[in-house]
Amino acid sequence: MFYLKTDKIGGKPERSRPGGSGPDWPTLFAELAQKARHPLLQRFYAAGSVAPATPLAEVPLIAMDFETTGIDARRDDIVSIGLVPMSLQRIRLRESRHWILKPNAHLREESVVIHGITHSEIEDAPDLERILGELLTIMAGKVVVVHHRNIERNFLDAALKQRLGEGILFPVIDTLELEARLHRRRPPGLIARLFGRRPESIRLPESRARYHLPHYHAHHALTDALACAELLQAQVAHRFSPQTPIQQLWW
Repeated sequence: MFYLKTDKIGGKPERSRPGGSGPDWPTLFAELAQKARHPLLQRFYAAGSVAPATPLAEVPLIAMDFETTGIDARRDDIVSIGLVPMSLQRIRLRESRHWILKPNAHLREESVVIHGITHSEIEDAPDLERILGELLTIMAGKVVVVHHRNIERNFLDAALKQRLGEGILFPVIDTLELEARLHRRRPPGLIARLFGRRPESIRLPESRARYHLPHYHAHHALTDALACAELLQAQVAHRFSPQTPIQQLWW
């Protein structure tokens, strides 16, 4: 996962929706299943989505993280994917998946420095299209847990448009946004600004530290997916409830 220089969601401030209601994903999926042209996407949408009122404890979840060649989905591409199936009670590491992929975009040296995936590692790696059927099968019917939804959702959408000619939509719980609800509700006061106090960071390592979660080496897709899964469990345990409707957290 790339950590952006800004702590704002998607590089821009976004209005939080504490207690709000997310999209009606079951209705949207039913519509997309009719509109999708590619069989992989037809099957993905046909699997449906949980109802908005479903308690978090009953929602099938999967944590996801990407490493990419950069931070611009329009010109960069996915170079590795980590998936970790989970629930509020359990993280199923034995069922986790990790792929290194050959991107369609140039693997720039600055990205190699961040995630450590080299040109020799991707030389014989598969293209995303080769593992896409397995990826979408694993994702089907689940709510995806990410830290900064504009990376995973935008990059997968752009990658599918490039390879299949149509993009993808899917529901996510964004642990970055959940931290933003708490730490970005209002700008710092005058006293804080006078003394140069910086706002709380909502990046993944700093967010985990606030919940006393262990430090993991960053920028490995599988490790970051695990880190995101643990963060959501901590966030729900401290600030929500297993009975919280999924519509209050998903996007």
